[in-house]
Amino acid sequence: MVTYDFSPLFRSTVGFDRMTRLLDAAMNLPDHSDGYPPYNIQKISDNAYGISIAVAGFGEDDLEVTAKENTLIVKGKSKDKEKETLYLHRGIAGRAFERTFQLADHIKVVGAVLENGLLSIELEREIPEELKARKIEIFTGRSKKVPGKAA
Repeated sequence: MVTYDFSPLFRSTVGFDRMTRLLDAAMNLPDHSDGYPPYNIQKISDNAYGISIAVAGFGEDDLEVTAKENTLIVKGKSKDKEKETLYLHRGIAGRAFERTFQLADHIKVVGAVLENGLLSIELEREIPEELKARKIEIFTGRSKKVPGKAA
């Protein structure tokens, strides 16, 4: 296994410490190659995203969607219906799962809809006004009024 040292990034960047921690964590994640349940991530517009998760066999009460800080956690736990049913063939996986998604700064979870075996989660980027681009007024050297400076 190849390992990467991200410590040089800490020395040469300011304010990107979260990104380097994410990269470091991604390199150390256990391999979840089973791919269950399958999901899609869509970019709907510049500020809107969607996650669709195939949750066939799960009902509304079997699913839990939690957003905390910059993490979205989707859990599924099927009720104990298996004990009552004798399957001759079982091709629909109904096992418990937990999917975690790291969200970028200012991404908010708008809502979730379960329809036709797909759990669709709507996400939106909400940039605060103080972080949006603003026009800076330029003053000449002869100008006596400069904002932020005492006369």
